[in-house]
Amino acid sequence: MQLAIDTSTDTASLAIANNSEILAELTWRCGQNHTTTLLPYLDGLLSQTGIGLQSIGSIIVAKGPGSYNGLRVGISTAKGLAYSLGIPIVGISTLEVEAYQHAESGLPVCPIFNAGRGEIATAIYQMKGNKWQRIINEHITTVNTLCAQITTKTIFCGELTAPISDQLSRQLKQKAIIASPATRLRRAGFLAELGQKQIEAGNSDDPAALHPIYLRRPHITQPKKR
Repeated sequence: MQLAIDTSTDTASLAIANNSEILAELTWRCGQNHTTTLLPYLDGLLSQTGIGLQSIGSIIVAKGPGSYNGLRVGISTAKGLAYSLGIPIVGISTLEVEAYQHAESGLPVCPIFNAGRGEIATAIYQMKGNKWQRIINEHITTVNTLCAQITTKTIFCGELTAPISDQLSRQLKQKAIIASPATRLRRAGFLAELGQKQIEAGNSDDPAALHPIYLRRPHITQPKKR
């Protein structure tokens, strides 16, 4: 069985899967309360399914990009469980999790997070020849720069703000397919499926070397001199 943990942003999600079959899933709006909600919700999910932690055979965790505190909580919890249970851990890009539910469209899928300061975090994925591929790596850019690089009809998803959605539609017109809010909800079930594919391929991460992807250093204000 796999346990999938995603606390990358204000939306958090958990899933328990058995060979890609989702046994239980919970997605909630946690705000900045990752620390106080993650373990109680995980305990509740395990209790509802009657599954004990000892039955979990691997941990799948979303590794960012995302919020500093959210990623720290999710990854440290995942690593602690992997260490204590002696099971494999796999980190998956949060942007890839966002994009994966649109894979069967066959179109390029461009997940977007608002990175602040007029910038976005993004990447592009696409299913080609029944193989899910990352076409453009995770990076920080602007909407204007991204639009200049889009040459074909593309699905845009993720935690899009209204101004970003409007700008994409205005600049790209028919080339921009804006996913509906319901299909932009990031779910740990897709994270579990992506992680299971990595495990089946014999890939896993060294817990000591697994670190969050921030793409940008957290903004820390220097204390004022007295």
